[in-house]
Amino acid sequence: MKTEATRMGQDIQEGVGRYPIGTEVRVEADAVAHSWTNAEPNTLMEQVLSRPNLMRAYQRVVSNKGAAGVDQMPVSALKSHLQQHWPTLRKRLLAGDYQPQPVRRISIPKPQGGERVLGIPTVQDRLIQQALHQVLSPRLDPNFSDHSYGFRPGRSPHQAVKAMQKHINEGRRWVVDLDLEKFFDRVNHDVLMSLLARRLSDRRILTLIRRYLNAGMLDGGLVSPRREGTPQGGPLSPLLSNVLLTELDRELERRGHRFCRYADDCNIYVRSERAGHRVMASITRYLEQRLRLRVNTDKSAVDRPWRRSYLGYSVSWHKQVRLRVAPKSLKRHQAKLRQLLRGARGRSLRTTIERLNPVLRGWANYYRLTDSKRPVEALDGWIRRRLRLILWRQWKRVVTRARNLMRLGLTEQRAWISATNGRGPWWNSGASHMNAALPKKVFDRLSLVSLLDTMNRLPSQS
Repeated sequence: MKTEATRMGQDIQEGVGRYPIGTEVRVEADAVAHSWTNAEPNTLMEQVLSRPNLMRAYQRVVSNKGAAGVDQMPVSALKSHLQQHWPTLRKRLLAGDYQPQPVRRISIPKPQGGERVLGIPTVQDRLIQQALHQVLSPRLDPNFSDHSYGFRPGRSPHQAVKAMQKHINEGRRWVVDLDLEKFFDRVNHDVLMSLLARRLSDRRILTLIRRYLNAGMLDGGLVSPRREGTPQGGPLSPLLSNVLLTELDRELERRGHRFCRYADDCNIYVRSERAGHRVMASITRYLEQRLRLRVNTDKSAVDRPWRRSYLGYSVSWHKQVRLRVAPKSLKRHQAKLRQLLRGARGRSLRTTIERLNPVLRGWANYYRLTDSKRPVEALDGWIRRRLRLILWRQWKRVVTRARNLMRLGLTEQRAWISATNGRGPWWNSGASHMNAALPKKVFDRLSLVSLLDTMNRLPSQS
């Protein structure tokens, strides 16, 4: 049987066949008229609109699901929409006169506090952006720095964390921790487009990207124009951010610095505090004058790396530093788990564990590089105590508590003493009688993910 993506590709290809390439079209963009001949099948726009590329883009957009844009069209309606409108849409893209719709503004809380603004494109624009990304990324990525790890194929946060550890172990025990203020909202369009024009020759592609950058943002029923920034939420934004920040990478390389960058998180490692302050001042000037970006002086600092965190990790102060989970990361994870466990009193323990496990498994996988396992072991114990707390509250009555404790292996005398001790639920959840009745092996049989056991089983390299 044909998959939906295959059928979609055939629908798109039929639309392509109805509108053969071969006419010259004149399009005005950025107040300058350009002419393009659509008779060259290997130009970038034709590669973007090719059947295999569109099939991949469609499959990716559908699998990612995601919220609707300003037109309120869900992902499930994309296929029928394209079957009806694709020939006209393709003609406009080839001619260079396609106008993207505004993005829908939504805000999500940041882990460190505050809000992150996202711009959600329509499903149709997500498809076009994804098709652009798939063609442009292989062309642009080879020009990116080896010290850049974010939003790139074959690269990961773990590689950036390992690079951090290597730089510190080589004796660079001071870090210049740069925080770019609202980076995705501050990207200068002219600077970014001039960098893209060096590497892309198809003016239709450049014009389309400029229009995506300039597309307004809908908030409270009003569309506000956008003169800077590339809001997070569309497939193109991460790639465009790397195009701009590669200039920072090359400047740091030219100066001989050791650094690692993941998206807009950049740490530079130096041998002395004095060198750190000198680098901070000069790089701040470069970012503001050359790239038109602003450094957040409140969050940036020159400090010892074990007093800072990078991508959720920190390091020890030893001569050969060891990786550890940053304290703030542990607190955020505990807060997330506490939120998940609220309302669990009305659910079975097995159901609660099933809801917890994906979160625990993902966290353990991300922090598997940590060398210091004691905080992880303590967090495992805290999770089990929270689950015992839920059971103690579910049992409610003294008789029920005593019977359940006996059923779980406690003697009748100990069960009744424990059930009638008059202490609160939290105290009882950590008391010896609940630990004896519900030891770790009971939770193992219930398939509760142990963070420590999972980390020990996973490979430490990424």
